[in-house]
Amino acid sequence: MTGDSKNVMLQGLFAFMVISAVVLSLCIGRYRIHVYDVLCLFSGLPVADTMAANVVFGLRLPRIIMAFTVGAGLSTAGVSLQAMFGNPLVSSHILGVSASAGFGAALGILLLGNFWMIQGIAVLFGFIGMGIAYGMGTHKGRTGILMLVLSGIIVAAVFEALTSLVKYLADPEEKLPAITYWLMGSLSSVTIKDVFTGAPAICAGMVILWVLRWHLNVISLQEDEAISLGLNLKRLRLIIIITTTVIAAVTVSICGIISFVGLAVPHFARMLVGNDNRQVIPASIFLGGGFVVLMDTAARSISSAEIPLSILTASIGAPFFGMLLRRTGGSWHG
Repeated sequence: MTGDSKNVMLQGLFAFMVISAVVLSLCIGRYRIHVYDVLCLFSGLPVADTMAANVVFGLRLPRIIMAFTVGAGLSTAGVSLQAMFGNPLVSSHILGVSASAGFGAALGILLLGNFWMIQGIAVLFGFIGMGIAYGMGTHKGRTGILMLVLSGIIVAAVFEALTSLVKYLADPEEKLPAITYWLMGSLSSVTIKDVFTGAPAICAGMVILWVLRWHLNVISLQEDEAISLGLNLKRLRLIIIITTTVIAAVTVSICGIISFVGLAVPHFARMLVGNDNRQVIPASIFLGGGFVVLMDTAARSISSAEIPLSILTASIGAPFFGMLLRRTGGSWHG
């Protein structure tokens, strides 16, 4: 079997796994729905369970769509940044976008409380954080990778401190729990309106990175080699930074900070399909989206009180990622 045939089969397997995860997620919850009823609902056949349609279309389907979009977006952003930095141990948090967008959300909860305003401020501060990191990382018209990483660490530290200040000033009875719960990540408040407002921006970012996926193989080379192949590195890096910022900031604005998806999923995808980013990007979309769908299903099903999403993604993602590091030593080859 050729490598291309193997990759096509793997991508088909990933797609089947995602469909299975979606069907499972539609059935499982505090209100159990039989898989036959779910299939009947989507095929237009009558369903004996009168509550099934309201639960599936009104509550679960918007969450599942958003969960898949968020997981796929964060994973795609992670692949792109790892290719740009030439290191599989970075993610969209590296530029301080998540920390700055999280501060914006916390500030919005403290001062405004309006859901749409909170989302808008989170996205705004995500771009402010990215702009500061990019400006600090640019010296004499050149943007060095090391400078960009260090600038992102500085920006993240500052905005995390500012978030702590907002928590300190927040009303401990109402505002503080809301801020803390938001920052731990949750899809509990997602509605169909959020799908129509947030998902298009994340999907647009994924489409751009999908189109650039073959460039990601070149950008991973030494800078002189990439330039000799006719690649405009400065423009490509800027496109990747802006696109991943949009994905990360919109994600935080909708469901808070979700840990380890953009870091661990691309690494796992490389273990399965190799290092060619033309294959890693679609694999990460399927694996990241399916992973978050399953984690969100567990978050709303395990107990009567919904578990914040980052608790599950980190508790599963961190040990798994540690195992990968142990096996691979952090190299590109799994």
